[in-house]
Amino acid sequence: MHENPLDLLPEVLLAGSAVLGLLLGAWLPRHRQWLVGALGLAACTAGIAAAAVAAGGGPMAAFNGAFAVDTVTSASRVVILAGTVIVLLLGFAPFGGDARESEFHVLVQLAALGALMLAGAQDLLLLAAAYLLASVPSYTLAGFRKDAPGTEAALKYFVTGALLGVVMLAGITVLYAAGRASAYPALGDALPGAPVVLVIAGTVGLLAGLLFKTGAVPGHFWVPDAVEGSSPPAAALLTTLPKVGALAALYRLAAVPLAGTGVPWDELLAVLAAASMTLGNLAAFFQTDVKRLLAYSTVSQVGYLLLPVAVATRADEAQRALLFYLAGYAVTNLGAFAVVCALPHARTLADYRGLLRAHPGLALSLAVCLLGLLGTPPTAVFLGKLEVFTAAVDGGYLWLAVLAAVNTVASLFYYLRWIRPAFAGAAGPGPQPLVRPAALTAYATAAVSVALGVAAGPVLDLLGGPLTR
Repeated sequence: MHENPLDLLPEVLLAGSAVLGLLLGAWLPRHRQWLVGALGLAACTAGIAAAAVAAGGGPMAAFNGAFAVDTVTSASRVVILAGTVIVLLLGFAPFGGDARESEFHVLVQLAALGALMLAGAQDLLLLAAAYLLASVPSYTLAGFRKDAPGTEAALKYFVTGALLGVVMLAGITVLYAAGRASAYPALGDALPGAPVVLVIAGTVGLLAGLLFKTGAVPGHFWVPDAVEGSSPPAAALLTTLPKVGALAALYRLAAVPLAGTGVPWDELLAVLAAASMTLGNLAAFFQTDVKRLLAYSTVSQVGYLLLPVAVATRADEAQRALLFYLAGYAVTNLGAFAVVCALPHARTLADYRGLLRAHPGLALSLAVCLLGLLGTPPTAVFLGKLEVFTAAVDGGYLWLAVLAAVNTVASLFYYLRWIRPAFAGAAGPGPQPLVRPAALTAYATAAVSVALGVAAGPVLDLLGGPLTR
């Protein structure tokens, strides 16, 4: 048994910061509550450094094999912790001086901790615990403002999550009964000889919960309402961090315990990928609320992200395609939400009219992020899409790659519906006032999205390491 807490140092740092922040928030005066957020930033920065050091070692399993430390975990750690830094930065202005400012920072860290545990879980019981840890703080963040839209968002998010969470627990129970184990390596040995009906029922139930966390069809119903009703920083978190952890968990399940079962989970994921990207794009076409547009955009994006998961055992480049796309998507999506946070009174596409004249830097950042989500070179998502399309073709899913390319072209329509008024010559009422910290975050994320695309070669070389088995 290997039980060295240093193997989970990034997770320990974030958990310690959240607990300490909760205690500090109880006695710090209101004007110093920002220290809880600063503590979270320090913990995330230290966690990224620890994850980078851990990535230098070979794949290993910690805590009796329940948690894997390998390339998938290390890359997910860096993406999730960097995303948490961005969300915390976006939360300083809208919640500064709020009576519950410290609670916001603590909840963000706890939700990120759940995403980290999802990414590294190598045991069904730990996966269930990580699901709950990622979900409960997120429900609270969705309704954090305690207004009518926020309450509706939290209620729909909670009801959907509770229902699909129960289905997921039922699936875990069935898989445990079929494989007589909960650890992935043991399940990988036992499930190929287990009754196929039990394996199929358990797999479908397990997928239900993880598809909910990713926001993919059919677990996507909460996405538009929860994103629209939440505060912009919370919406940025809901559409990014849990998705990273859940997709890493899905990939690990597909590559290890389900790989030799003979269950057609890859065909099921391919169909769900096609449904997610198509439905998300069609629903986004005529949205006028910017948060609902980004919500349906994230539903379509998860369709592309499911492509490498569907070919996890068929294409050698599936892992690096997934991890690189996740990194590119996270920074680009958070950049788009940073623009929304920078203009808190601009809620519809028309409110962005004349943005180029009023705030040229922010308009350029918006264009970079939206064209990045579309997949325009030289942004990171462009190369991420090339990688996942290649993986899909190599994995025998040419039809899915063609459908994904068609969806990419179609998505140009609604991204341009946002960019066009922002760059239109005639200025509208003016998206004022500007929240400068969020604007600076938008500039930085847009620059990172381009830089990651330019430096894709060396980064991709780091993402192909072996999985812990």
